[in-house]
Formats: sequence, structure tokens, C-alpha cells
Amino acid sequence: MPSARLASSLPAALHSGLPLTALAPMQDVTDLAFMRVITHYGAPDYFFTEFFRVHGQSRPEKHILRSIDENTTGRPVFAQLIGEDLAHLSRTVEELLQHNIAGIDLNLGCPAPKVYKKNVGGGLLRDPQKVGEILATLRAAVPGLLTVKMRIGFENTLHFDRLLELINEHSVDLLSVHGRTVKEMYRSEVHYDYIAHAVRRVRCPVLANGNVTSAARAQAVLATTGAVGVMIGRHAIRNPWIFRQCREQLAGRPVLRLTLADVRDYVERLYRATQVPGLVERLHVNKMKKYLNFVGQSVDATGAFLHDMRRTESEAELFGVCDRHLLAEPAREFSAEPYPGVVARPNCETPAAGADGCSLETVSA
Repeated sequence: MPSARLASSLPAALHSGLPLTALAPMQDVTDLAFMRVITHYGAPDYFFTEFFRVHGQSRPEKHILRSIDENTTGRPVFAQLIGEDLAHLSRTVEELLQHNIAGIDLNLGCPAPKVYKKNVGGGLLRDPQKVGEILATLRAAVPGLLTVKMRIGFENTLHFDRLLELINEHSVDLLSVHGRTVKEMYRSEVHYDYIAHAVRRVRCPVLANGNVTSAARAQAVLATTGAVGVMIGRHAIRNPWIFRQCREQLAGRPVLRLTLADVRDYVERLYRATQVPGLVERLHVNKMKKYLNFVGQSVDATGAFLHDMRRTESEAELFGVCDRHLLAEPAREFSAEPYPGVVARPNCETPAAGADGCSLETVSA
């Protein structure tokens, strides 16, 4: 049973007996600064890094290594890889094992065209044979925990059962399933029935991923899928308290209610945490706007905050908008769910130079 294996092999959860929570790996988001901010409001059980790109000339990116080496959150960090070259995957694993990682995670889900056209990430779901070769290589190279994050297919679910067989054949220790195909990106409904199917078919624990918007939603997804926990991505950008709230909900305790004043504190903390010496102010403001595109989904039902925030160009303008919308009625509730019709558009901001997928440039809600 997955639960028996969970107890014996995976790192201990923050609270024994509760379902697991994990922060999904997101390019340009799940760096050291964001992990620290999330932990301030309530850490997940597990962190996963942005993906390390693996190819002939690659070396583990220094800024991603910082999220491992300088991590003081107290929570396990899994290092995610994206690539298809077997020799260089083995080499990269050997290098990463010199760092304090909880395990190695393979990205089989990134839906960005610039990624899958290179036959990595979600692109590999078209080729189960190659996936098998990669998993065999990683299983031989990784003495500890090997985990996988995948979608349910590329254009369809034709290979889904074969991929699940490969998860079993290569003794994967933890599987995170995003219940959409690559081509569905983030637009469709999540196919939780496929996550439930994976739970029944694989021998390792499964985390359910995709549109886990709130603590109440997490509880419903767990009941529907039978997964041992949830992995949350963009909704943790919107609401960094979500992991604490999940634990409260799942333990049957009162769930923290958030106010707009709480959100104003989060914006300030995130802005300061993500400041980089020498970064032009306007570029930092644009990066913040990508985060706030998600935050704004729960500020007001009309999208007025998003409208005003997207037009700021300086720190003073950005915080002026925040003060006007978040502190005029500081005790007003920050919605646990995104308001219907209020859509995040992070790709409408100035793109980062060389952005190549699975980042805020390609994620919307």
C-alpha cells in the first residue's frame, strides 16, 4: 500500500497523520526568496526546485543551487531535472548528490512549447520508451529517493497506463500527477479521475496537482482521488498561507481567514525578499506584477486591483495601488477562492530575457 511506503521512505511530514503538501516547482518562482516567504506564512511539507536544465554543456545553475544550499526553511528540498541525455542526466545527479537534497525529481510535465519541442519535459510523454530509458538511468544513479512529476499525456492519454507501469518498473518513490495533458496547458478542467486511476495503479504515493485553489478544495481533491497529498503551484503564489490552511482544514480545526491587510504585508515581504542588488527598479516592479496577477484574483470581484496594478511602472506607484486597494478596507476578507472571471495574465508583462517555458510567462489561471 502507498501509505506503508510513505511512512518508511519519504521525509516526515510537518504533522504526522495529515496528508502531505508540496509546493510545485515553477520556473522563475520557486527560488530561495520565495521559499523563505512561503515558510514565513506556513511551509509545505516538501519543496521542489525550479528545474535544472540538463544537456551537454550544462552545469547545475548556481541560483537554483542556492535554494538548496542556503535553505533554512527546515523542510526537505527535492532537486528537479529536465532533460533527455542519459549520460548527462547521470552526471548531473552525481553533482547534485553533493548537496543537501531530499531526492531527485524528473520533470515530465512542463507544457511550454519551447520545452516540449526539444523533447523534454511534457514532450517526453509522447515517447514511453525514452521515458523508460531515463527512469532506468536515474534509478541506477540515485541511491535515495527518485520522484517524478508528470501530466496525464501529451495530446491525449493514450500512453498513460504504460507510463504508470514504468513508474512501477523503476521503483519511483513518489509521483506527482497534474491532471491535464500538455496541450491542455492550464486552461481545461482538471481530470481528477486520471489522478485517482494513477493512485490505484502505482505502488508509490501520489500527490494530486492541478487547480488546488484552497484548503477546502484540497480536501475535496483528496477525497476524490485518494492521493496521499496535494501539490500546489500558482495558488500558493496567490495565497502563501494555503499550506497552513490545508493543515487546519484537514485536521478539522478552524481555518485562518485572511484580510486585505494580511495581503498588503505579503506584498511588502515578497517585494523586499525578491530584490536583487543592481536590478533596475522597473524590472523588479514587472517581476512583482507577475506574482500580483495571481494575488489580484482574490482581492476584488471586478478586477479593479489588477487593472490598476498592471499599469504601474515604479515602486512608489505599485505600493500606492496596493495601499489604495488593500488598506482602504484592511479588515475586508481576502477571498479563499479566485473570483470568477478575474483572470491572471502574467504573460502580458515584460518577459524575462531568454524565458523558455514553465515560468510565469506561460502560466495563467
